[in-house]
Amino acid sequence: MSSAATSTPTSGDPGRATGTPLRADAARNVAHIRAAAIAAFRGRGLATPLEEIASAAGVSKATIYNRFGGRDGLIDAVIGELVATEMHAIMNRARRTDDPWEAIATYIIDRRDLQYREPAFTDALLMMYPKSGQLVALAKAANEMTETLLQRGHDAGVLRPDFTVSDLYYADVANGLALRALPTPTREDYDRRTGFLIDSLRPR
Repeated sequence: MSSAATSTPTSGDPGRATGTPLRADAARNVAHIRAAAIAAFRGRGLATPLEEIASAAGVSKATIYNRFGGRDGLIDAVIGELVATEMHAIMNRARRTDDPWEAIATYIIDRRDLQYREPAFTDALLMMYPKSGQLVALAKAANEMTETLLQRGHDAGVLRPDFTVSDLYYADVANGLALRALPTPTREDYDRRTGFLIDSLRPR
């Protein structure tokens, strides 16, 4: 996750963008769209067709555009529940870990755990929707956290000196694409391979 931007006006409650409270029926539509989007994105990632989300919510595709401004606004409205809240918790856990090596290992393991469970994490890594302010803000925060942790590891001599932020990014992207294209590995195999990655980061 990398790059930078600001959040968009569609973040959160669509009714707040205009300062006008939504009517009861409109508020129900918004709630149904959010629930349908979370269920769809959680199962298949952020590229799930809006027509399918609209059908599941019992509204038209035009209603999604009317209430959220399209896919980017809808992503902004739900990415917190899908990825961002948990990703910030992962960053905070690593930040609170005093030992530099344990902080790095915890951070990578937790990221890969989220990636295993949540397809939208890979979409966030790939920045498939750069107009989503919430995604870009998350990418910026994650990139800064990764830089900080790896620098701590290098300074302490516990991380191999040639391992970079880009190396972790490409490892995560490759892992996410493999999870998407290949049969899902068992959790035991997945965790074992994560262990191989962690072990490879020790100084040689």
